Amino acid sequence: MAIDKAKVAIGCIVAGAVTVVSGVILLCVGPAIMNDQIKKNTVIDPKNEMSYTMWKDVPVPFYMSVYFFNVLNPKEILNGEKPMVEQKGPYVYRKRIQKDNITFHSNGTVSYREYRRYFFEPTMSSGNESDVVTIPNMLVLGAAVMMENMPFAVRLMISATFKTFKEGPFLTKSVGELMWGYDSGLVDFLNKYLPGMLPSSGKFGLFAEFNNSNTGLFTIHTGQDDIRKVHKVDSWNGLTELPYWRTPQCNMINGTAGQMWPPFMTRESTLPFYSPDACRSMELVYQRDGVMKGIPLYRYVAPKTLFANGTDYQPNEGFCPCRQSGLLNVSSCRHNSPVFISHPHFFNADPVLLDFVQGLRPSEEEHGLFIDIHPLTGVPLNVSIRLQLNLYMKKVSAITETGKISEVVMPMIWFEERGYIDGPILTTFHTNLVVLPAVMEYMQYGFIALGLATIVIAALMHHRLKRGKCEGGTSTDGNKSTSTEEREPLLRHDMD
Repeated sequence: MAIDKAKVAIGCIVAGAVTVVSGVILLCVGPAIMNDQIKKNTVIDPKNEMSYTMWKDVPVPFYMSVYFFNVLNPKEILNGEKPMVEQKGPYVYRKRIQKDNITFHSNGTVSYREYRRYFFEPTMSSGNESDVVTIPNMLVLGAAVMMENMPFAVRLMISATFKTFKEGPFLTKSVGELMWGYDSGLVDFLNKYLPGMLPSSGKFGLFAEFNNSNTGLFTIHTGQDDIRKVHKVDSWNGLTELPYWRTPQCNMINGTAGQMWPPFMTRESTLPFYSPDACRSMELVYQRDGVMKGIPLYRYVAPKTLFANGTDYQPNEGFCPCRQSGLLNVSSCRHNSPVFISHPHFFNADPVLLDFVQGLRPSEEEHGLFIDIHPLTGVPLNVSIRLQLNLYMKKVSAITETGKISEVVMPMIWFEERGYIDGPILTTFHTNLVVLPAVMEYMQYGFIALGLATIVIAALMHHRLKRGKCEGGTSTDGNKSTSTEEREPLLRHDMD
């Protein structure tokens, strides 16, 4: 049976047209399909096994690196000289995070408590927890500032109490003791007779209240009703606004809990989150595009206004009383102790702060905080949060432990909490959010190109067949004419 090439060519043209149409449909519908899948996978729902596990157990390894500012001249400081410090560390701790008491609500929110534990990693550290460092004694120098406006007799009594329990203005103890707590007769005395004055009822340490603790009761949106609200905080410890600050704006609980953000971010998007440890909401801003192992990302950093004082940045007036820009006064949520938060080494702070302490060298690379985020999903790929704890110190009359200390905001420690997606999670993330969308995009344009090529080739084939048929018909008529002419003489010859 002979194949009709003309029909085959027409069939190829039709097939090519169908392929082009399929490619165009994919081009129009493909992004919508991808966006719909992203929405389904970013909603907080136990049915979304991968994303729910990432949210619930945070399988990404997180580490906290702690650096101490070892005081080199404690005696000279008491005589009014400028403090000299040297940085010691890092002392690295693996941070384990796990959510518990997870309860879903009918209004599209979920409540939970997030528990955290820290484990020392000696192989990643540049020292041991047995290393000895000297730092200001918060119990003495902090209390002195807090008691500054008390009656003279009360201050004398406080100073006598310090002497009774042999508490001096500086502490020389091991890293482990300073981090997680040490025995103190003064702490036992205060907890017994002035309960609630200290943040911890047991041993006193800079991070004693953080280990084996939770960050409070968070209630956040699941995104079930509106994907733009996913991960955003609805309330914290039952509060929709904070009680610490002086203005409603500063008391607002904005953004997420700081682990994930809503999808479909743009360069104009900001990164707001609430930090219970900083007692406030913070907001990072877009800095630049980047790529991490083939995955596109946006880098967000802290603006200079984050810790600016109310004079330099009026919206921060509610966080005052303020000192120089670059310092956040957290005394209102830290039992009124004169504690300030800043970037490490007073990075992005008023340069005058560096004049009061010797040994600080700020740089963005080492001391700036950032979050690298995948804009399509709102999932952080690489995180580095760096903050410094400072103590405001000064001479207080009648409290002889303060000596002739000059007024100074003294850095004590700074820490970095960092984590990044790696291993199987990164591979799955790359496959689902980079490879598959790329394959779909190539398929869209591939279908269109293949369809157009098929149409062109089939059209050319059909045109050649048609042209060949026309030429073949002309040749046949010519042969018939010649044969008739040749036969005419023969016919005449027969008639003769």
